[in-house]
Order: sequence, then C-alpha cells, then structure tokens
Amino acid sequence: MTRLLPSRVSIREVGPRDGLQSEPPIPTEAKIQLVDALSATGVGRIEVTSFVHPKAVPQLADAEQVWAGIQRRPGVRYSALVANRRGAERALDAGCQELAVVVSASETHNRVNVRRSVEESLADIREIVRFVHGRGGQCHVTISTAWGCPYEGDIDPSRVAAIARRVCDDGADGLSLGDTTGMATPRRVWSLVEALRDAVGDVPLNLHFHDTRGTGLANVLAALQVGVTDFDASIGGLGGCPYAPGAAGNIATDELVAMLDDMGIETGVDLAALLAAAERAEQLLGRTLPSRLLRIGPRTRLVPIETAS
Repeated sequence: MTRLLPSRVSIREVGPRDGLQSEPPIPTEAKIQLVDALSATGVGRIEVTSFVHPKAVPQLADAEQVWAGIQRRPGVRYSALVANRRGAERALDAGCQELAVVVSASETHNRVNVRRSVEESLADIREIVRFVHGRGGQCHVTISTAWGCPYEGDIDPSRVAAIARRVCDDGADGLSLGDTTGMATPRRVWSLVEALRDAVGDVPLNLHFHDTRGTGLANVLAALQVGVTDFDASIGGLGGCPYAPGAAGNIATDELVAMLDDMGIETGVDLAALLAAAERAEQLLGRTLPSRLLRIGPRTRLVPIETAS
C-alpha cells in the first residue's frame, strides 16, 4: 500500500550527549568544537550535554563549561538532558531552557539506570516538569527501552502508552521514544506509534532509534509512513547506553540525511558540512566512527576509472 510521506523532517543531533556519554572522556574544548561544527551543518536542534552527577556519567562532568563555551547560531535550538531536579536546577542556572528527562518503560532497566522504580521516576518527573515550567523552560520526556529491554525482553505497547499518558497529564511538552538497544522493527514501530496516538493524541513525538541490529533506517521509513516527522540521530553513528549491554550507536545523522535527501524530504541540513563534522568528530575522538556513508561517501560520489599502464 502506498503511503503519503511528509515533505519535511526535523532532526535533533544527539551526538554530543548520547554519543559522548559512551566514549572515553575527551577535553572540554573538543566537545565545544564538536558542537560548533554541528551548528554549522544546518541541523535545527542539538542536544549539547547532560547535567547529571559526574560519578554517574564522568564523560559529561563538564556540562556547565561546555554549555557556556559553545557558539550559538541563530535558528538552532540547544538542549540538555537531566536526571533529577538538581540536574534541572543546574541546567536552568546555566541558561538552558529546553530540557529532557528520562524514564524507562522497563522496570529493571530503570532501576539499573537511575536506581529507582518507574513509579518513583514518574513522581519525580511530575515535580521536575512543574519546576522547569515555573522557571520558564520546556521539559520533554524520553521513554527509553520503549521497544524492548535487554533484561526483560519485549515491552508491551500498552505499558509505554500508559507511561506516555501519565507524563503528558503531568505537563510534559513532548515525548521521545527510545529504542535503547535496537530491538525495534518496522512492524513494532507501526504498533507503538498507533498505541501512542490512541493514548495521547497529537502530542509532539520524537523517535530515537539505535542501529544495533541493523534496522535503524528501516524503522525511520516505517515511522515516516505513519506520519512521524521528528527523529534523533548522532553524528557518524556515535552512541550507546552505559546501562544497556550491547547497545550500539544511534542511527548516523549523515546516513539519515542522505536517505531523506534522496527521498525528496527536506531536513535543512547540508550533507557535505555534516560529513565534514563527522570527520572532525573522528579526529577529536581518535577513532573510526560506525557510519558507512563516512567511509564510502554519498551515492553521488563517483569513482574515477584508473588508467591502465
């Protein structure tokens, strides 16, 4: 069956936060350089860092310094992740007005990740949302392990929908569904998006796919077919989850943009600038990134015919 696809998609670049949280720590200046390179690509949103306890994520212990050091470009929205009210206070005090907070759909993963039950996290989120709104900010909620958990297996869409309804009733400004270990497939994407829309209607919805099992871009296409227009991606395919065994990188921003460009779907992102930023990320990290596009180039790159001697 032919489905009408959207004409434009919004991308949130999460490499500086989700990508770097799983890497060995790099200098503050390198993080600033990465964000500044991404700001020059035309991407509309960048998740810069995470205001969490440095013992939990030592790679992002310099959140305030990074936030203060980046060059803000007009038209780019910069955001950060927080884990609790203290993190929200730090972020707001640093000048961040767009925050995200996370709860797992999986009880086990939530306890491993934040050392509390899902119910305890939801009660905290209600207070965080109220606090952030009281300070004039926005607070989005990410539901991780939305399609499956490495400890519990498949997650029933009705459970994710119930959590989504709860946080929306408590004032969340938008939702993101995280495929933390790449367990989603197109069929499961259709099923969960339908369940979410039945539960919360037209609340802004972002999808966050990992490519652990090679289905990342297929899942994006499935989501496009049911009208989703907002996705997370990570430069060069950086990413993972320290508390989810086997969680490989997020879908690569460059691969996502290349696919959407060829489909005639606008992103506002300059692919050449994005590939340059990915190369810069490799230099800063001192290793090869997972993106296949970064290795072989876009489909428009032609290989010269070697002249036989």
